[in-house]
This record gives sequence, C-alpha cells and structure tokens, in this order.
Amino acid sequence: MKYRYAMVCSSNQNRSMEAHSILKKQGFDVCSYGTGTHVKLPGPSLREPNVYDFGTPYKYMFEELRRKDPELYKRNGILPMLKRNLSVKLAPQRWQDNAPDGSFDIVLTFEEKVFDMVIEDLHNRDQVLLKSVLVINLEVKDNHEEAAVGGRLALDLCEQIETVESWEDSIDDVIASFENKHRRKLLYSISFY
Repeated sequence: MKYRYAMVCSSNQNRSMEAHSILKKQGFDVCSYGTGTHVKLPGPSLREPNVYDFGTPYKYMFEELRRKDPELYKRNGILPMLKRNLSVKLAPQRWQDNAPDGSFDIVLTFEEKVFDMVIEDLHNRDQVLLKSVLVINLEVKDNHEEAAVGGRLALDLCEQIETVESWEDSIDDVIASFENKHRRKLLYSISFY
C-alpha cells in the first residue's frame, strides 16, 4: 500500500476501531484515534456512562466492565467490541496528541463534528513539512451495526484511493465514483502538515 491512513471517531472505540481492524487485516498502513476529551462507553443508563482517559488499555476496560455487569455489557455489545479492540492495539489514542506518530496521507472521519475537529487541529499545527493530507468524512451512526457497514465502506474507499496514481489529481473522480456506488455523500478537505 502506498498511503498511510488514520481512522478517527470520537472515542476510538467503535467506528474508527472497526475500520482500523478491517484495513489492518487487508495490509493497510493504518492507525486510529478519537477526538473527544475522554473515552465514553455506554453504562447502565444514559446518565451513567463509563468514562475513561485516553491511553487506558482496552484490556482494563474489558475486565472492569466484565466485573461490573457481564450480562449487560455482553448484551449491548461493549465486551465483544473491547475484545476486538484489544486484538488491534493497546489503548485508545487521542488525535490531538498524535504528532509523535508522524504524518498521514489520508484521514477518514466518521462524524462531521469529528471531521471539523481534525481540520481545526491540522490548521492549528505548525505546517513545517508542507505535505498535503486528505481528510474525508464518511458519516456513520455510532452503533455496532452501522460501524460494521462503515468499516466495509472505509475499506472500499481506501482501496479506490490506492488504485490512483496521485490522490491529489484524482480525488474528485474517486469521491464521485464512491458516492454513486454507495449512495453516500462524502465531505472532504485538503490540509497540510
């Protein structure tokens, strides 16, 4: 694969990790991140989410929630999701803290608010490399079923990008082709490192 990819959602748990898992299995150079201030997972009620700091290992979250209420967290899909996550990487990472990871060619977000935060963060960084980065938003609802669909769509989009000689010259055609094929609108912007 010729490009380096970042998958970004709010908590680096569901949508970005599903896409990260799928792309990693296909041999892509891929990382994933969240843009939130904390990692939030559903709890016993809407007013009682489970909140963790970025960097808290997925294994720790898995074991804590399995101890708290194994039936609830198995039924709502959180334990299987965390099990998948810990097979992909150690812990959720925050996009705004990722500078040591180097630059990416393509950043794929799964929510417009996250897209806006990534663009804002890139604009606030010192653009010393003058290297372009393509940021694309593929809107995906934050539930397990939609994340699975979104992960497959992310793979299809990234495979299309890989086929072109230069994404800078071909992105309009790639986006139009994807939108026609999947009947999904994409937002995109070009920024710099």
